[in-house]
Amino acid sequence: MSTARTAWGIGLSTIASDGTVLDAWYPEIGLGEQAADAESAQATWRRFAEADERRAVTVETVQLEVDLDAPVTSTADAYLRLQALSRLLVRPNELNLDGIFAHLPNAAWTNAGPMLPADAARLRPVLQRHGIQVQGLDKFPRLTDYVQPEGVRIADAARVRLGAHLSPGTTVMHEGFVNFNAGTLGAAMIEGRISQGVVVGADSDIGGGASIMGTLSGGGAHRVSIGARSLLGANAGIGISLGDDCVVEAGLYVTAGTKVSLVDAAPRPEGGPVVVKAAELSGRDRLLFRRNSLSGRVEAVSRSGSGVTLNDALHA
Repeated sequence: MSTARTAWGIGLSTIASDGTVLDAWYPEIGLGEQAADAESAQATWRRFAEADERRAVTVETVQLEVDLDAPVTSTADAYLRLQALSRLLVRPNELNLDGIFAHLPNAAWTNAGPMLPADAARLRPVLQRHGIQVQGLDKFPRLTDYVQPEGVRIADAARVRLGAHLSPGTTVMHEGFVNFNAGTLGAAMIEGRISQGVVVGADSDIGGGASIMGTLSGGGAHRVSIGARSLLGANAGIGISLGDDCVVEAGLYVTAGTKVSLVDAAPRPEGGPVVVKAAELSGRDRLLFRRNSLSGRVEAVSRSGSGVTLNDALHA
């Protein structure tokens, strides 16, 4: 992985009739110094620059270089950073995304590209005549509208946002969701939700209906991560990090403040199990989190050996 702290892109940008920059697509993108044949690359894409009266937009060429350590300064800048993430040029949390929401306009995402929501309402008869449908209203588009990650399966494209970082071998099932600035660092099975800022290690499994708290929803500063070969069971959830070879049993939600009994620890002198907040166990390897079916206590038990094993045929 390059240590360069600049990124460049050449491509096409969609501009609304009122001058709002709706998006930018960078088929030519990289880190470090811009390509020497940048002018030639821009000329390649200039032939696609044209007006689309159906959507009341104009497509123009765009060429940009940004400092990845500085805050986002424009819509074109925001899209360059998101595509750098999805092209696996940088990992989640390794670039500055401050100010990104202010530079992403809410767009009507159609099967012909973005347009202003007000124009989508005004031009509805025209859109219908041309078979153009509005598929969503959001600041973020679908990943697959801009990037087709190599060696990745995505069952429902609407559930993976641009800016998701999906490593080869990752499978995102129909109910899986991956936010921007989040994703996988190796082959993984995703049937639950990966929130913004969360990274999942190689060969881990996020079960159906499972939830991982992101920094946007909780208001905290801790960035949750999951190590390698770990399992977050169906309908389970975490607000702490998991190390390697960990398991959270199905249906159990473990937040930072959850009181956890340490099954392997020696009992306290006054009797009873040792109890800690789950935050104290954050990031530790080889732990099983479970709920005792008799007492109702949340327990942590040490595990031996490796964690889950993915089906190679599903992640080839």
